[in-house]
Amino acid sequence: MKNEKMNGADMRLNFAQKSKAIYQHTIKQPIGQIKPLVRKIGRSMDIARSKSINHFEPRKIIAPARPIQEPKQFNVGQQRHPMTVATIAPKAIVDTTPVVTKEAAIAEAFSKLSDEQKRSRENFKRKSKLFNIILATVTAILIILYFVLTNSNILVSIASAQTGINASFPEYKPEGFDRSGPITSTDNQVGISFISSSSKKQFSLVQKKSSWDSSAVKDKVSQDSNGEFITTEDSGLTIYSHNGNASWVNGGILYTISGDAQLSTDQIRRIAASL
Repeated sequence: MKNEKMNGADMRLNFAQKSKAIYQHTIKQPIGQIKPLVRKIGRSMDIARSKSINHFEPRKIIAPARPIQEPKQFNVGQQRHPMTVATIAPKAIVDTTPVVTKEAAIAEAFSKLSDEQKRSRENFKRKSKLFNIILATVTAILIILYFVLTNSNILVSIASAQTGINASFPEYKPEGFDRSGPITSTDNQVGISFISSSSKKQFSLVQKKSSWDSSAVKDKVSQDSNGEFITTEDSGLTIYSHNGNASWVNGGILYTISGDAQLSTDQIRRIAASL
């Protein structure tokens, strides 16, 4: 116990000595050095504040909430930086060996030839089609012309329309005789020629408008034959003939047969009756 008391007394003595030494040291310093150490007592006094105490915790200033705006998106695309080095795509490796080049040239030549052949075939088809149309048209025209030229009745009808004469083609013609040459239509008359394929002898039949009657025809024939003529009647017709020639009248049309065929009276009569 005594030792504890002794230690307590010693500690108080040491504290007192230290306080005295500090006091004396402070008094000896100039006032200018002591002044900063003086602290004002009051509101401006610096007081150590513990953050664990809510009273001394710094107040938080709550700012008013701002509307949240979505960040704007700009579609600027991919841009290349000016300093970026342009990348060069590697060139395709082409095999230029002589064999491959030759095969490519042959293939290209065949391709061009094939295209030319197609165009040539198409042109040939178009030309053939056009040629067939023209050929068919020409053939049809020729057939029509042949039919018209060989059809005497049609030709006589055309000649009748041109002259205004009601002419006709005889249904009977002597054996061996065929129509020769075109059917003429001049001077208000229609003329038809016939020729023999064996003897080459021929005669012509002319039909002409006339105001003559049978008596006038008889006088004309008598004058031309010096009175040597033959009179034949058939189907109401009176036919006057001499030396293979003949004349008669019917319906205002004068019919005349002339030539070197030397037709018989019977042949002349049958021709007249068939008109």
